[in-house]
Amino acid sequence: MAIINIGSINVDHSYQLKRFLQPGETASCEHYLRGLGGKGMNQSIALQRAGAEVVHLGAIGRDDSWVRAAITAAGISLLDVFETGADTGHAIIQIDAQGENCILLYQGANHALAEADVAGVLQRYPDHGWVLTQNETNVVAQTIHLAAAAGRKVAFNPAPCDPALAQLPLERLALLLVNEVEVCQLSGESDLTAAYAALRQRCPDTLVVVTLGAEGLWAAQGTQQWQVPSYPTQVVDTTGAGDTITGYLLAGLDEGMAVEPALHLAAKAAAITVSRRGAAASIPQRSELS
Repeated sequence: MAIINIGSINVDHSYQLKRFLQPGETASCEHYLRGLGGKGMNQSIALQRAGAEVVHLGAIGRDDSWVRAAITAAGISLLDVFETGADTGHAIIQIDAQGENCILLYQGANHALAEADVAGVLQRYPDHGWVLTQNETNVVAQTIHLAAAAGRKVAFNPAPCDPALAQLPLERLALLLVNEVEVCQLSGESDLTAAYAALRQRCPDTLVVVTLGAEGLWAAQGTQQWQVPSYPTQVVDTTGAGDTITGYLLAGLDEGMAVEPALHLAAKAAAITVSRRGAAASIPQRSELS
């Protein structure tokens, strides 16, 4: 199992509150946590904990020793993590009493990558069949074009999403992971049923997976469809749930699992993630799922 992940690296600042702040309001938080994050790094950690071999291409601020130490402690190699003059990306995360989150994102060094960096990592790892990316770096289009042209299987999690991503060659993807809002943004349809149909028609060979929160996962590829319920759990913090699903699902597919068992694996891992505080820190080891 070998997967290249071209993705963001952030420092997460998480604040536990009874409810989200309103404009002009100041409030004290009940709990604070600083942790390693970014959708890209969270997904690399999920892949690694699911048992996959992962190469992470990303960028951090120069001399950011805390982030380097945190990445190493998470079991991810620093070999393809570049230092730049920009500050390391970070996120300010509010978490309410129901475990829902509200996130302010600063891209920082995540937007200091170049097309040459993508081409270089593809050349260095010619046997890594899957290439994963998200929408938190500045090389999303280059990653999809170069990886698909090189015959790699491309997985894309278009978060944070915007309608402009619909202009990308989504039909060249092997795996597209979205939530209900993103389905509508990428398809241009406001009705969910119409949005599902439009995306499937555009990407007939792509495995499209939709996260439905408490209702679990829905997936389709060609004429096949799957529906997997969420696993019962006590929700503490939903941060990182989608990243856990992405990492575990892709790891399962990469090791040869059929779609439905891989979806169950991802849903079970996500149920553990949301029962804990934090993003990367909450992602379970594969042994915890048994």
